[in-house]
Amino acid sequence: MPGEVLHTLCTSEIGGRRDARGEHPSACIAGTISGVTSPNWLDRYSAGDQATVWQEFRQLGAAVRADADLESEARAVCDEMARRARANIETIVTRLRSAGYRFHTNDDSQKDATAWLPPSNRAQQAIEWLESHFDAIPMTLVSWLTKVGDVWLVGTHPQWTNSAAADPLVIEAEASRYPLSSVVGYYAEELDAWEFDRTDEVSSGPFVLPLAPDRLHKSNVSGGAPYGLILPDATVEGTFAAEAPMPFVGYLNWVFEHGGFPGPITDENGWSIRRELAKDLHRL
Repeated sequence: MPGEVLHTLCTSEIGGRRDARGEHPSACIAGTISGVTSPNWLDRYSAGDQATVWQEFRQLGAAVRADADLESEARAVCDEMARRARANIETIVTRLRSAGYRFHTNDDSQKDATAWLPPSNRAQQAIEWLESHFDAIPMTLVSWLTKVGDVWLVGTHPQWTNSAAADPLVIEAEASRYPLSSVVGYYAEELDAWEFDRTDEVSSGPFVLPLAPDRLHKSNVSGGAPYGLILPDATVEGTFAAEAPMPFVGYLNWVFEHGGFPGPITDENGWSIRRELAKDLHRL
């Protein structure tokens, strides 16, 4: 199987070692990956073998970028993932609206909010800025910015009053809900703050590109740091830092398995509503 071949190449080069994030170092296969024939990632992904394809990407780490053909195929998988994610979001938003759900801000005003905004020209600006300030960014982030847009599922369901406490999906890579503010300026401020804290020995953790409020802030309760992607990261998938770090696509699959609301549920109605929202969504 292609996965076995790629795994053998990867582990044989480095003796199976992994770095602190559980990935094989980028040196793995650096000299041999160019000799690997196409593993047909996109065909296999489209045929339903998504889990194996993502596992192979995780095993290869940054080494996928060492071969132009494999990098192109990996990006094609990320684009297909993003198209499926967008379709899932559109389905969930349609179902919520049909049920009388009101999307609103996560503050006392609860002003009406737009649930989903497609990519705009701000997406390319964000990509260019990110790629110029970091060694690399995950391929999935590029695909999300260009294919999905921004999603904000925070709100209130008429039959599920505490739905905002169930960690509704939010990914705002473009910050499209704030058209008068520069997303590049926001990212620059966050990076400057992180670099200052690191210099001042306040924080030694990696930089997390903020993409969403945490579970508590979504329900207008004081909480922790925003969710986001750890940067820099030259892997295909990237690591999403939420309540616990996890692979980005793994996080998204977990969210969609729960209808866009993966958090704790204390309302009886919430269980049945979440099951209905999750019906027939695409596996990423």
